[in-house]
Amino acid sequence: MSREIVAGVDGSPESLAAADWAAREAAHRGLPLRLVHAWRWEPLALPLDQDPTAQQRVAREVLRGAETAVAERHPGLPLSAQVIGDTPVAALLGTVGEAELLVIGSRGHGALTGFLLGSYGQQIIAASPVPVVAVRSRDGETVTEGEAPGEIVVGQEGSPEDSAPVLKLAFETAAAHGASVRAVRAWSLPPLIAYSPGSLALADEAGGLVPYEEKALREALTPWRERFPDVPVTEHVELGSAGQVLLSQSGSARLLVVGRRARRGALGQRIGSVAHAALHLAPCPVAVVPHEEA
Repeated sequence: MSREIVAGVDGSPESLAAADWAAREAAHRGLPLRLVHAWRWEPLALPLDQDPTAQQRVAREVLRGAETAVAERHPGLPLSAQVIGDTPVAALLGTVGEAELLVIGSRGHGALTGFLLGSYGQQIIAASPVPVVAVRSRDGETVTEGEAPGEIVVGQEGSPEDSAPVLKLAFETAAAHGASVRAVRAWSLPPLIAYSPGSLALADEAGGLVPYEEKALREALTPWRERFPDVPVTEHVELGSAGQVLLSQSGSARLLVVGRRARRGALGQRIGSVAHAALHLAPCPVAVVPHEEA
């Protein structure tokens, strides 16, 4: 199966902005774009005239409108569109397959909007086997092509193996756009119980806790610098909460890339605190990348 980018559309300004972002990303990466609209007939227990044929026609019109808008703004882009008879979560997760990215819209940010993407978005991000990009709109528009490329800000944590999928997406995106990468590693003082002789020895060998964290980031970046030698990289190591540190570095970012451990907790699949903070408060599109724990 050929690689592609998939975007979910529902006729809202947020989903149209997501489709436009996905189209530009597909063009930069030389990939086709597939637009997906979910619709399933579920009669309501209300005394109303409920016509499934009419509703299906509306669903097709929503998809056709999105397809027309993308085609007009991005002529020549390989584009397909389909209505899927299922719930939004099942429809989108069922189409990603070997997709490069799944792109969905969000409603903005702030305390009054609740969770950015609603329950559908949360479920999609938590369960998707491929990276999901949540795109905000500015009155239905995303960042224009005329703006500066900006940085790809990426959060690095754990070992090089832990963060490999996250760094891979960040460097691939930067290379496609001619942008730079800002790699951010946040750290905190360990509790007293964590000061084992082994951990103290590693920190001493590095010259202290800060040099130890800097070395960990440098080692994680080494294979990606070698693979993408033309991508400029800035390293940033800071004491503090991972979410807060990432947000402080993403003010002018083109994309913020964070990880999500692909595991199921007692309450089901979750996106994690760092991704949650980024989705709520980052001023740019946010990519959430699933990765296995090493």
